[in-house]
Amino acid sequence: MRELGKSIRVYADTSVYGGVLDEEFAGPSRTFFEQVRAGYFRLVLSPVVRDELGAAPERIQSLFREMLPRAEVADVSEEAVRLHQAYLEAAILVPKWEADALHVALATVSQCRVLVSWNFKHIVNFQKIPLYNGVNLARGYGVLGIHTPQEVIAYEEPEENL
Repeated sequence: MRELGKSIRVYADTSVYGGVLDEEFAGPSRTFFEQVRAGYFRLVLSPVVRDELGAAPERIQSLFREMLPRAEVADVSEEAVRLHQAYLEAAILVPKWEADALHVALATVSQCRVLVSWNFKHIVNFQKIPLYNGVNLARGYGVLGIHTPQEVIAYEEPEENL
């Protein structure tokens, strides 16, 4: 893998940790965390992820604990809560799923370039992504890339024949 001069700031939601044990998502999830270890990504964590992983299998909780020293921890600040509330007021999500909106708000306020998730219903959703970013832009934030780990991991480049 080619090293970049500056790591990409990435917020990984709870589903990416759980993806490590999911047959369908294990490969890209494991590769994502390998690339965090290699310094390709600068991981941003949150207390929301920590709390959601409280009932997860020990292997997942262990992965989270391993990532802590390599990561920045985003506070659930008033700014993040206000942005989260703006998503709910814009009816992007209903209050039942407000934790998902909080993940997006935390990633945005923490100035992450990308949020990675396997949550196709509430986060990595082609109908919802422009809505999140519309609220972000209206409130003076930049556009947040919202992708699956599979879309952001670096793949080996083939050798060029010279």
